[in-house]
Amino acid sequence: MGGVPARRSPADYADSGRRAVRVTLVAAAGFYLFRYGLDRPVAATYALFAAVALGGLAKIPGTGRQRAATVLRLLPVCWLLVVVGTYLSIRTWCAVVGMLAVGFGLAFAAVGGPRPAGAAPGLQLLYILPSFPPYAPGTLGERLIGTSTGLVLFIVAEALMFPEPSPPTYRERAAHAVRTAGHGAALLAAPPYALTGPDVRAAGEASRSLRSLTVPEAERPAGPGLRDRALAHTGLATRTLLSRLAQLPVPPGGQPGPEVTAVLRAVARLATATVDCLGTGPSPVAPYGDLVRARAHLSAVSAGPAPGTARAPDFPPAVLRRHAAVLEIADAALAMATAADLAVRGRHAAVQISRGRFWYAGTRAPILWWHRLRGHAGRRSVFFQNAVRIALALTAARLVAGVDTLPHGFWAMLATLTLTRTTMDETWHTIRLALAGTLAGALVTAGALSLAGTDTAVYAVVLPVWMLFAFTVGPVKGVGWAQGLFTVLVALVFAQLAPPTWRLAEVRMLDVLVGSAVGAVLGLLAWPRGAHDELRYASAELLRRAAEIVVATGASVAGGGAVAAPSGVFGHRSLQRAVILAESAFAQFQSEPTPFGGAPRRPAPRTVDWQAALMAGHHTLWGSERLLAPPVTGLGPVAAEALSGLGDRVAGRMLLISAALDPGADTPTGPIPLVDPGVVGPVAEPPGAPRRYYATVSWLDSLVTDLTRITRGGPEPGQGPPTP
Repeated sequence: MGGVPARRSPADYADSGRRAVRVTLVAAAGFYLFRYGLDRPVAATYALFAAVALGGLAKIPGTGRQRAATVLRLLPVCWLLVVVGTYLSIRTWCAVVGMLAVGFGLAFAAVGGPRPAGAAPGLQLLYILPSFPPYAPGTLGERLIGTSTGLVLFIVAEALMFPEPSPPTYRERAAHAVRTAGHGAALLAAPPYALTGPDVRAAGEASRSLRSLTVPEAERPAGPGLRDRALAHTGLATRTLLSRLAQLPVPPGGQPGPEVTAVLRAVARLATATVDCLGTGPSPVAPYGDLVRARAHLSAVSAGPAPGTARAPDFPPAVLRRHAAVLEIADAALAMATAADLAVRGRHAAVQISRGRFWYAGTRAPILWWHRLRGHAGRRSVFFQNAVRIALALTAARLVAGVDTLPHGFWAMLATLTLTRTTMDETWHTIRLALAGTLAGALVTAGALSLAGTDTAVYAVVLPVWMLFAFTVGPVKGVGWAQGLFTVLVALVFAQLAPPTWRLAEVRMLDVLVGSAVGAVLGLLAWPRGAHDELRYASAELLRRAAEIVVATGASVAGGGAVAAPSGVFGHRSLQRAVILAESAFAQFQSEPTPFGGAPRRPAPRTVDWQAALMAGHHTLWGSERLLAPPVTGLGPVAAEALSGLGDRVAGRMLLISAALDPGADTPTGPIPLVDPGVVGPVAEPPGAPRRYYATVSWLDSLVTDLTRITRGGPEPGQGPPTP
């Protein structure tokens, strides 16, 4: 149940109303079937709350059929939670320990993507409900029958009622972007060897269509499995390719060499084959091989003659720079095709696979899950922080409810579950609205119970109408309305299970107050700033790791491989983990509102473009791997000195910006510019410098662009952030 929305349109009520109709029909059908048809009040309770948990409390993304498929896969998990909660209710301490383990596990499952993250609150409720007294393992059969009935009816309703149009899948979006890239490469391979303004804008639009913010949650490739990782990799490689194509300069003299046009034509053919692969076509093996050979030929021509061969023509620096840019285009296209083949065929992909960049290609699913879990198993992960926060809050609420024998303590835990937020400011704001709404709902409940008394027929008639109204209006109007309407709703349910009195409203108010207090205390103690501070730290750590790689890679290229090392060294794995943590922090940061009051503990040095920091991490990894690919030959003393100096200055800027993003207690705060004009200015062009020198300079130039965007907060035309 979210906060107060900025606007309420008829479309919001229509979407909420369709969801409310499904939940109401399922919950009422299951409840009335068991309560009045079969006289099974326990099964009736579980049928109703199973539908409410997965249909109302959970926020599973996607269309109705997608949500139905998700709930169907979760059925065994739901049964297990009911069984565990039933048996652990024997003692308060058993239920409390179980709540700690279950609460953390379900919340931490959010690392698996938006679907498990959205289902987690509803699954928590399916443990909370049976974990309260009475301890009655003899009713476990009824509980499971009621839960199964409610969930099966919900699956049917989601799949068949109000079918929704399916949005384009991520594969379809990627195929469109790849097609755009292929068209751009074909234009660059023919006169006038440049993209027009509409072509550049089309490339930018195709790139933005792959940004996570523009992709529906259910379609984002955010899971830890091989195909999801490869599909996300496809999107990132395609966006990099589009950016490189849009930035390719016009050839000096207006006429590129035949080697360059051969590479660009091969890129266009590979893009066309990749589009087919993302559909139902074969692996792009033959076009992939053509591009590999064309790239190798251009690289050999740019690098100069081999020993004992005729001297190759001396290319001017402008031509060598363009050669380096075209080689980067080829690398991005090869990565795109490899990732697309992996995304479609998994471990049966036919194209050549680099085990460095695509380390996950031959890894089994359990190992990939372990990598994802281990990568977030630390206090710097927002997934870990959120899991600890909600697990401790639910555990504390269960302990208070058990020790104080709180009447209907289940409601207190439900309040904790629905009102605890990722920041202290948002939690306090939500609690104030919730308490006001609960008080209003309690007053309505007391009046209704006093007037209707023990006449269950009244409650039976009003329940479905009120449920439809509550699930339609509550999500749209905000948390205050939702809590007030739900207060009346639960009273209408429990009034049909036991003789009611007006004091039921008093109990509901007390439970919400206790649950809110627990959530507020834990929100204050456990990372009260949410992702706001964590994003600063993660981005600063990312830049520190990137600076290490920039220095080491520059030294390796300048020294001709004297300090070269296998893939994974130079902190590559450390930077990969830093990128993962920064992306997850950025994703949560975007979902958190601006603080409602108070100043941040560490003011931002300027307007910060966090997306540029993520791009800097990806560009550092990709460029380093490409430049360190053997053979690594020397540059000569003059070029080596110029390159080392440029790399050191770029790394120094990275460290300075990281200190500004996450300053320590004794960090100097002098008026030092965050962008060095010496780095941004013209780069030396040593006579006789080989192609690898200009390739490295091109890589460092892209990093300088990212650093400029970070500190100035300005967007880069036609390019968005990497997929979180």
